[in-house]
Amino acid sequence: MMKINLMIFISSINEQKENNIGEIVIKTFESNIRPVKGDILDDPGFHPGFHNGYEVVKVTMNYALNECWVSLCPLELEREEIEIETYIERLKVNGWCVVSKEELKNMFAENGLNNY
Repeated sequence: MMKINLMIFISSINEQKENNIGEIVIKTFESNIRPVKGDILDDPGFHPGFHNGYEVVKVTMNYALNECWVSLCPLELEREEIEIETYIERLKVNGWCVVSKEELKNMFAENGLNNY
């Protein structure tokens, strides 16, 4: 089993103009299947009204720690039917966590990774 860390940057075009809102969310789990660039991942936290999954855009492996960092395609909410906070709450209910850029930087440093 390998520790898999999924990451998504979520922002809202409408709210960005006013508040520059953007969040990084992470979900960690263990799996025998390692995502590769180009894979489309689905998760119960993803709102079906916006997409059917996220594309894997980058994978960084740390074989010494048996850990994998997976960057998923950023999501920009352009539709007004859902606010970014509502979308993020749905992700949280399904095991995702909001992290700051500083927390993310510390996670990478702890795992011997350079800029991700």
